[in-house]
Amino acid sequence: MIRRTAEVALHALAGQYPVVTVTGPRQSGKTTLARACFPGLRYANLELPDVRRFAVEDPRGFLRQHAGGAVLDEFQRAPELASYLQAEVDADATPGRFILTGSEQLEVLNRVSQSLAGRTGLLKLLPFSIEEMAGHFPVRPLEQLMYAGFYPRIYDQGLDPAQALSDYFATYVQRDLRSLMNVGDLIAFERFARLCAGRCGQVLNLSALGADTGVSHTTAAKWLSLLEASYIVFRLPPYFWSTNKRLVKSPKLFFFDAGLAGHLLGIQSESHVLAHPLRGALFENLVVVETLKYFWHRARRAALHFYRDSDGNEIDLLIELANGVFPIEIKAGETVNPDFFRGLRAFARRYDPPPPNGGALVYGGTDYQERNGTLVLPPERLPDLLAPLAGA
Repeated sequence: MIRRTAEVALHALAGQYPVVTVTGPRQSGKTTLARACFPGLRYANLELPDVRRFAVEDPRGFLRQHAGGAVLDEFQRAPELASYLQAEVDADATPGRFILTGSEQLEVLNRVSQSLAGRTGLLKLLPFSIEEMAGHFPVRPLEQLMYAGFYPRIYDQGLDPAQALSDYFATYVQRDLRSLMNVGDLIAFERFARLCAGRCGQVLNLSALGADTGVSHTTAAKWLSLLEASYIVFRLPPYFWSTNKRLVKSPKLFFFDAGLAGHLLGIQSESHVLAHPLRGALFENLVVVETLKYFWHRARRAALHFYRDSDGNEIDLLIELANGVFPIEIKAGETVNPDFFRGLRAFARRYDPPPPNGGALVYGGTDYQERNGTLVLPPERLPDLLAPLAGA
């Protein structure tokens, strides 16, 4: 089993709180992580109808059966249990008694914030990172990662990525989607998801997205919220500061897994990625999510943004720090081109005072170097860049 970087944060939170809540996409490894970190705790899977029925119909009896603590898997299936769990941990606040996992972030976090505020630590677990895969599975060529994605089952079980991602999305539509909201036209919803993949790394225009799908702006907004709630997509907000420049105010759209985005685009092989017109967008998606994983898997706040002004100057990724921001430009090319630095130079001229920590270029090559004060690095060296920024 690949050791997850989130293990350290999970143990730390369990040493401080009686409950730890682990959320993340389906098949991101939440259950494996929780059971590996706490082998002495009992395990209850609330996906199983009989277990769920027991928890819903007799919550006090269910918790009495697990008085010594337990890993409660897919907690969103019995959300009413949170109120009874509150009373349980108020009576015995021993740290690390209960580990909750859930794959529907809004439902789980809403219940947790209402009933377990101050009693639970929160950890978000995404699929494998390049950092975790290195030394276990190949991380080059990068096109293979953009095709296969990072869901652990694909690697642990040697699955065909195209089939596994197809099954993943079909299962999501058939099961999770119905539990979140009654979507009448599943064909239109699948078309909507594929159109979202086509806008990966682009500024979001919900009206245009809805029109291309053939649904209203309101429906498009609801469907996007569904994709966000189940950890399929997320919005990267723009960055603002005191300036009289006109800035883009809409977020960018990204997928939590570049492989799933590629699947929805119809990509069926590594070679298909190489020739695909959205290869650059998928690479940007990969780098943004790898950055997100670094922070989330260490239970740290990820203050990530992008920047774009009305003149077309853009920075793909900005990390907000206590003393300013750190700009990162992302380019899929394997050969460093002087034009790659144009956005960083333009941003440095407009940002007052200039970014105190310099900036970086993440590109498709393999060298790690510095050019005129800018670090140039491949995605697999991101931890080296992020560790000092995160204060690790």
